[in-house]
Amino acid sequence: MSSIEWNHETFSKFAYLGDPRIRGNLVAYTLTKANMNEDKYESTVVVEDLETGARRFIENAAMPRISPDGRKLAFTRFNEEKKESEIWVADVQTLSAKKVLSAKNVRSIQWNSDSRRLLVVGFKRRDDGDFVFDDDVPAWFDNMGFFDGEKTTFWVLDTESEEVLEQFEKPRFSSGIWHGDGVVVNVPHREGSKPALFKFWDIYLWKDGTEEKLFERVSFTAVGSDGESLLLRGKREKKFISEHEWIYIWDGELRPVYEGPLDVYDARLDDGRVYFLTPDAGRVNLWLWDGEAERIVAGDHWVYGFDVHGGRAVLLIATAMRIAELYLYDGELKQLTDYNGPIFERLKTFEPRHFRFKSLDLEIDGWYLRPELKEGEKAPVVVFVHGGPKGMYGHRFVYEMQLMANKGYYVVFVNPRGSNGYSEDFALRVLGRTGLEDFGDIMNGIEEFFKLEPQADRERVGITGISYGGFMTNWALTQSDLFKAGISENGISYWLTSYAFSDIGLWYDVEVIGADPLENENYRKLSPLFYADRVKAPILLIHSLEDYRCPLDQSLMFYNVLRDMGKEAYIAIFRRGAHGHSIRGKPKHRAKRYRLFIEFFERKLKKYEEGFDVEKVMKGETKK
Repeated sequence: MSSIEWNHETFSKFAYLGDPRIRGNLVAYTLTKANMNEDKYESTVVVEDLETGARRFIENAAMPRISPDGRKLAFTRFNEEKKESEIWVADVQTLSAKKVLSAKNVRSIQWNSDSRRLLVVGFKRRDDGDFVFDDDVPAWFDNMGFFDGEKTTFWVLDTESEEVLEQFEKPRFSSGIWHGDGVVVNVPHREGSKPALFKFWDIYLWKDGTEEKLFERVSFTAVGSDGESLLLRGKREKKFISEHEWIYIWDGELRPVYEGPLDVYDARLDDGRVYFLTPDAGRVNLWLWDGEAERIVAGDHWVYGFDVHGGRAVLLIATAMRIAELYLYDGELKQLTDYNGPIFERLKTFEPRHFRFKSLDLEIDGWYLRPELKEGEKAPVVVFVHGGPKGMYGHRFVYEMQLMANKGYYVVFVNPRGSNGYSEDFALRVLGRTGLEDFGDIMNGIEEFFKLEPQADRERVGITGISYGGFMTNWALTQSDLFKAGISENGISYWLTSYAFSDIGLWYDVEVIGADPLENENYRKLSPLFYADRVKAPILLIHSLEDYRCPLDQSLMFYNVLRDMGKEAYIAIFRRGAHGHSIRGKPKHRAKRYRLFIEFFERKLKKYEEGFDVEKVMKGETKK
């Protein structure tokens, strides 16, 4: 069997699974493929019978939701011509479907226990053709654009008569779930002139046109209900946004289900039991609480999403060498799909080698991929830094890592303090000290790696990262001469403008960097921009114009200042795509980005070439 070469378009060969759902013997999920010719993603809903193994497909569909009685399937479909979302309901046996609602913006749909009504949550904006206006902060949000007076809208839709029975609005960032015949709504709590985003919430029960406040200024939200009890995720009260999330049950009395030491990503309530995901030292595992909490699906993997019904769970599980496939857990774990198996049989992948090291006052986890090397051969190194800072690396598939290992590079990555997957204290240690001890952890991890791999060439070390990883790349090139090249993506260079310009800066930057931004010296001391004169290595800055999380000013300022100082700096700005454009950009967008990534490190760490022509690389006009 012939092998497949790793290159800038290999990602388009994979099938991507998402949004798994289970009810009885019925499973539904989305299957997404990249269409390079038409530069778009094509999403199909797959409906599978666990007893027979039969699969049926609904094209141009997403967000599958199986009704509680197992007889209907609701899903969404985007109408390109009208630029609006449509909600459809299909008979599970025949998949004959009808459209029940059209709305410009839909965020979620959920069946009521009667298998007839749907709760549809979306939003409405002013939508003036000439201007946008807001009297609240922030004025925009990543992947959502300008709010323009946005209100969260709730529709109670009868799928039989196709009529909206009830409709009400709440402030933006609100969310809701069914609770019996009522709707529990999570609304951001306001403190003074702004909402206390991501930290405090007010929770209401809305029913028959009236509402009752259940909780005020709590740090959890309602994420599940069985009609009698609510499942709550968060904390009773947070001091920091970066604190771990836990889970509780409320049935008139608030009872803890799990309160640490790990964070909780997602949770489901099923017949009085609670299933939930935790990040755990580079892994994401499934837990079950049935009076006591225990891991039930654990291993060197990441669970990316799950659903549960009747004691059976469907899970999307990825490893460092395979992207996610669908599994069933019913006391034991069984793989249900193998969409990508034939592709990976023809692709060389590398398993991470784990190491732990002492850094200052902590034990830190690190991993590396070792390329195929001849005896005595030296290889360049690329250090990856995750986003966050409360992100996490470990046993998950990262396309760029496998790509670079196949191109002959060592790939090194660590979970410095501030990462998720460890204690809350570990995560909070970076607050007010971003770029200090966490950078020390990364540098100490690199030194430990060199002890383990004598064939790694310390004269050819590059560094890269996205978001916080982009900040750390900018920072690393100003603080160390070890790195001979850097690719910084959607990173921070000046914390003060990030605070004032980012969608979450008014909350998150104040937490991560410090209070009183106009007076606090951290906003200058911890900003790479003010150390630009120290940069000796060439840097490629990649950014997206529609990134409102780490806006374009961050890379453009750093680029302008570096060039003004005569430094070797390059910039590639993508017109479209939000903060996550590296994995959610259109297919051709992603292919160009991967090509830039490969070529820059090839030129700077292998060929030692002067200059870098971004335009020619984008067009594929690379030197032989």
